[in-house]
Amino acid sequence: MIIFPAIDLKDGKCVRLYKGKMNEATVFSDNPVEMALKWQEKGAEYLHLVDLNGAFAGSPQNRKVISQIVSSLDIPVQVGGGIRNLETIEELLGEGVARVILGTSAVTDPSLVKKACAKFDEQIVLGIDAKDGLVAIEGWKKESTKNFLELAFEMKELGIKRVIFTDTSLDGTLQGPNIKSTKELAEKSGLKIIASGGVSSLQDIKNLLPLKELGVEGVIVGKALYVGNFQLEDALALAKGGLNLVN
Repeated sequence: MIIFPAIDLKDGKCVRLYKGKMNEATVFSDNPVEMALKWQEKGAEYLHLVDLNGAFAGSPQNRKVISQIVSSLDIPVQVGGGIRNLETIEELLGEGVARVILGTSAVTDPSLVKKACAKFDEQIVLGIDAKDGLVAIEGWKKESTKNFLELAFEMKELGIKRVIFTDTSLDGTLQGPNIKSTKELAEKSGLKIIASGGVSSLQDIKNLLPLKELGVEGVIVGKALYVGNFQLEDALALAKGGLNLVN
């Protein structure tokens, strides 16, 4: 299983939000490039990058920092946040971003997802952010009437092969991921799934490992790393079967 350290960008800084609320942001670094290099040096295989300002504004707002991070790293980077048109997708991939995450546009502009998947295949990832089963959009400001499974099935038909699934009620809370819904999504959709939101401990990661057989190929870890609940090296070892936890 792949462990994705997360860097959330707000006003050019590395922050973590509580349940996606922009007014509840904790700054962990004024230098996101330095933070990205730190995770790479600790063994990260892939980096998860979110433009929070972009998610709320509807277009990327931290492009300069994103470009600096991508050009500084040797590992691949997936980027989300405010990506709502084909031109932005092409620009980001052209700058070396490995995968682009589409969330809001999957609900508001499905044709974009179809065009992007046709052109870039698995470089396009669906981001499903849900609360009580309903998909949240526009930086989680709005809740749609669409169920997360319904959206996954629709996007699969348009060419999506991979989903990042976040329970927004758990993100930044350190209460553990929504394993039940993650499992349901993997089982019923047949898509590749990356779990996200709420990871607080190595035990949480261990609890996700059995889902690998269902197609859960990775987990995004943010706040738990930044507050020191566990070390990235240990999470990577656990994900590869090289660390045993005693319950």
